[in-house]
Amino acid sequence: MTNKTKTLRLILGDQLNASHSWYRDKDPNVLYVIAEQYQETSYVKHHIQKIAAFFLAMQKFADALDAAGHNVLHLSLDDSAAFADLPELVTELCKQYQIGHFEYQRPDEYRLCKQLDDLDFSDANISKAFVETEHFIVPFDQLKNYFTAGKGTRLEGFYRKMRKANNIMMDGEEPLGGQWNFDAENRSKLKKTDLPAIPEPLIFDNQIGDLLARLDKHKITHFGDIGDSLVWPVTRKQSLQLLDYFCQYGLPNFGRFQDAMTANSKHAWSLYHCRLSFAINAKIISPLTVINRAIEEFESRPDDISLAQIEGFVRQIIGWREFVRGIYWVNMPDYAEQNALDAKRDLPDYFWSGDTKMRCMQQSLTQSLEYAYAHHIQRLMVIGNFCLLTGIDPDQVDQWYLGVYIDAIEWVEMPNTRGMSQFADDGLIASKPYTASGSYINRMSDYCSGCHYKVKEKVGESACPFNSLYWHFMHRHKDKFGNNARIGMVYRNLEKMDESLRVDTLKRADWILENLNLI
Repeated sequence: MTNKTKTLRLILGDQLNASHSWYRDKDPNVLYVIAEQYQETSYVKHHIQKIAAFFLAMQKFADALDAAGHNVLHLSLDDSAAFADLPELVTELCKQYQIGHFEYQRPDEYRLCKQLDDLDFSDANISKAFVETEHFIVPFDQLKNYFTAGKGTRLEGFYRKMRKANNIMMDGEEPLGGQWNFDAENRSKLKKTDLPAIPEPLIFDNQIGDLLARLDKHKITHFGDIGDSLVWPVTRKQSLQLLDYFCQYGLPNFGRFQDAMTANSKHAWSLYHCRLSFAINAKIISPLTVINRAIEEFESRPDDISLAQIEGFVRQIIGWREFVRGIYWVNMPDYAEQNALDAKRDLPDYFWSGDTKMRCMQQSLTQSLEYAYAHHIQRLMVIGNFCLLTGIDPDQVDQWYLGVYIDAIEWVEMPNTRGMSQFADDGLIASKPYTASGSYINRMSDYCSGCHYKVKEKVGESACPFNSLYWHFMHRHKDKFGNNARIGMVYRNLEKMDESLRVDTLKRADWILENLNLI
């Protein structure tokens, strides 16, 4: 590195986009900096696989830029440990390398955006500018065209606009097949005869010995399991391999079983899901690359892949993912303080161990701790549902989800948990709380078979906790939801319930709420 360098360009850990326009030209007067930092390991307590995945992907990306002829400075924790935070690191590097201009890509997390926005170089005569990440389908400055701060927005309308605007699976002005939504066809439970056909997941052998030693050296706190290697894709090549594998083996049944859960397969953690969320959220691979490849597979295999399968997948990527980003940015920073249901309880201890007698929770929590991953129904309708019914503090829910899942970055995590899962945003995302009793979990999984509790019972020590908790939630929030058109039948059923059964059910829930760590 020479003193001719004039521009420093910062690359954050979730900005690993090799297709960014920054890299079209090789300029010896531009220094690219990508750095492991303590602040990124400590704003919440993270799963060890999440830390390892981001740091390893950053290292691989720096190596690739260097091999392509760019001027790259990759800093490990050994190099960055002396700096208190990101602004201090950037300031010192600018001095050290006699930088005249600092550039960064707009961060996707509010806290990082504020750090860099507040960075002041006025005394150092250094100019500052930011560019877009060139990753999302909706440009940042167009989010206001779809979302309004403090106003509820629904996915379905947004999703249709995305399909139309980007001409994705369209037949002129109408959706391909004449139908926008195939949810009704995509809610199948896995039967015993379905289990042998679940594809073996494609995993990777990314060696992490040196990285783990570095984390230990710097006393980085973490939780969860990890072996000698990381199974997740951390390069574009690996991500494309996993995408191809999903299109061949997962996509034909993705929609059909996207909500299904099982404890009776060695591939229960992966099922038919693509498991590309980390790679997409770190920008290693773009959402349009994923969508276009999946649609290509669908078009080439009409006998194997139905329209319902591909629509369910497209909805997740261009619908839900873009949707929650919009909700996040137009409502921050106030969104992070929302607690519409005044939930205050602490997370039970088994969120960190999986040691609970509720089999659905045990399976979902243990899988999360083992793989840093769970699919959307496990997150929403098992773990999230439990937190909602028991009134867990949404701050603690946010922190747990943000820490445990490998793909969790605040812009995507917070609207999913505080909004969709916990209704803490008072309906900005969802028109009703996503609650369910044990019957829903039984309908979508085999978790209830062999459980310590009985899913068909409401009262008594052997009754499924979700049942009494469900009715208790509805009872205590009647003033808020009693007139909600989508759940009016629930309250009519509550009113029709035998008085003694209702009293006993609520008493059972009261006991559970006072003894959460014992169930």
